Amino acid sequence: MSAMFRITLPDGSVREVAPGTTPADIAAAIGPGLAKAAIAARVDGELRDIMRPFEGDSALALVTAKDEADALELARHDYAHVLAEAVQALFPGTQITFGPATDDGFYYDFAPPKVDGRDRPFTEEDLPAIEAEMRKIIARDEPLIREVWTREQLIERWTAQGETFKAQWAAELPDDEELTVYRAGKGEDAWLDMCRGPHLASTGKLDPNAFKLTRVSGAYWRGDQKNAMLSRIYGTGWLNKKQLAEHLTRLEEAAKRDHRKLGNEMDLFHLQQEAHGSVFWHPKGYRIWRELEAYMRRAIDSTGYREVKTPQVMDARQWEQSGHWGKYRENMFVIPDEVPNTEDEGPLVSDDAQWMALKPMNCPAHVLIFRQGIKSYRDLPLRLYENGCCHRNEPHGALHGLMRVRQFTQDDAHIFCREDQIVEEVRAFCELADRIYKDFGFTYSIKLALRPEKRFGTEEMWDQAEEELRNAVVAAGLATEQYGWEELPGEGAFYAPKLEWHLTDAIGRTWQVGTIQSDRVLPERLDASYIGEDGERHRPIMLHRAIFGSYERFIGILIEHYAGRFPVWLAPVQAVVATIVSDADGYAEEAAAKLAAAGIRVETDLRNEKINYKVREHSVAKVPVLLVVGKREAEEGKVAVRRLGSQAQEVMTLDEAIAMLREEATPPDLRRANENVPEEW
Repeated sequence: MSAMFRITLPDGSVREVAPGTTPADIAAAIGPGLAKAAIAARVDGELRDIMRPFEGDSALALVTAKDEADALELARHDYAHVLAEAVQALFPGTQITFGPATDDGFYYDFAPPKVDGRDRPFTEEDLPAIEAEMRKIIARDEPLIREVWTREQLIERWTAQGETFKAQWAAELPDDEELTVYRAGKGEDAWLDMCRGPHLASTGKLDPNAFKLTRVSGAYWRGDQKNAMLSRIYGTGWLNKKQLAEHLTRLEEAAKRDHRKLGNEMDLFHLQQEAHGSVFWHPKGYRIWRELEAYMRRAIDSTGYREVKTPQVMDARQWEQSGHWGKYRENMFVIPDEVPNTEDEGPLVSDDAQWMALKPMNCPAHVLIFRQGIKSYRDLPLRLYENGCCHRNEPHGALHGLMRVRQFTQDDAHIFCREDQIVEEVRAFCELADRIYKDFGFTYSIKLALRPEKRFGTEEMWDQAEEELRNAVVAAGLATEQYGWEELPGEGAFYAPKLEWHLTDAIGRTWQVGTIQSDRVLPERLDASYIGEDGERHRPIMLHRAIFGSYERFIGILIEHYAGRFPVWLAPVQAVVATIVSDADGYAEEAAAKLAAAGIRVETDLRNEKINYKVREHSVAKVPVLLVVGKREAEEGKVAVRRLGSQAQEVMTLDEAIAMLREEATPPDLRRANENVPEEW
């Protein structure tokens, strides 16, 4: 008789079961309600199919739809498989590649079939038919069966079916990896895909009304533009119809808030092919930039930072020494350090050219500033700040408005400190970030990104760096459920762990923005040192930190967060004085001059147009305050104040309007400073 397996449940109880028993069997033994609700299992912490037999003594936690993160991951992965099965059923000759779950859905990449000898890429007109076929597959309630195959079996199967991409991938998987397929259905007609899993027990566990295919795009095989172009079909998938409806509503709202659309309507910026991934800032958009820059300068000046400026181009040998050349070169713009050939014949650059690179980040240059002159332990902490313009060679297909660009400016700083100063410096940064994010109306969560698989430094260095960041967040009182405290294994940079700030915007989306990283590697590689109290050389700790992340992306986030309706202090145009009749033109210009003298960013609208037309136009431009004047207002020295998004008007004297706008146009940090000034000052 085979030995029994001991299965430990979350309450500490133990069940002895025979080999071949599955988590589904245990759920059924506990009760019919749990048997129906259980959709997967965590076995020794690993998420697995509920029908996969135990392999030995194990700790078991059954997963239900209440475990939403796991349930959504499983459902979305299954929707991707059902999508692939549906596409191959409708379009014979289509090859399958990969289909992962995403943050809000799934996608699958296909090599499209050939029609009359030419590729027939998928289009959005195909999506309704594919959705209908997916619902048929879900209705058939096909069992999803996990099988372990050999590499040779996989390659033979995929080659025989003409699945060249799958055959290539099967040949390249690691030798020590267990190779699995999932069979949808039974018999020879069952549909197969190569997949690590896990999956739900059958397609019928999916809600046929909780998914929607959303769009089609091109994608390169394995993300390499040298490879074949595939068709990628995206979808969104949820656990029930209500969740889907809520998500689609969020998508509609997000489309209205799209920073590219609003940026055009508000005349803030544009992008064009002549400068892929670089932004052309228009006067109104650059006004927002300048306000943010001034705000951040006040913040760093008041907290002991020293602003610096470093070169755009540095020798490749510097990047080799820092480690970026080996780890990051594919994302760098590299240029030869020689005069290019101007003749029609011959290579543009010689084989002997020395190489330089546009900086993708500011940190090595800040170390070089630190190394100028001898530093004492009394000089620390030294906080160096730069509004540093950087360049990263992002693929064309990855560029996205202001959110993903090639040229960007970071609100970047590096704090060089002693080990005994780390916790206090990180704590102070946490408080600064908290104040700034709240000034812009964001809530946030904090995550600790831990050591990645590929990294510099010893295990001891990483242990210490991670613990210091934990201690600092605790000291700041932010390591709580209220601030979404969480640790993310494998998500740190190659040289340091980091704290991440994930902002939540007005419609519930999250954006990873601010970071602080505790780094012992770069000071070592670039030979940074200070003289300690003992008279010996010591390595400083380098804290990399940013709050906006980049100005471009942060402005994009703000546009969508506010839906273009910036608070008065940040709006590029804070008020427009608009006339009802031409008789009020002189008064409108006089009012605008007084507003401008009070520091208000104001324009006039004296056009011979109806006032309702003017109101609509300035509403589209998201001007916060419209001051309407006619003959009566001119005679009485008054204005009719109309707020963006409101039909109501409030009539007040011009002086009252100026006082009101001056208060609203004061940035929040200056407002706090004014409130804290003693009355006798």
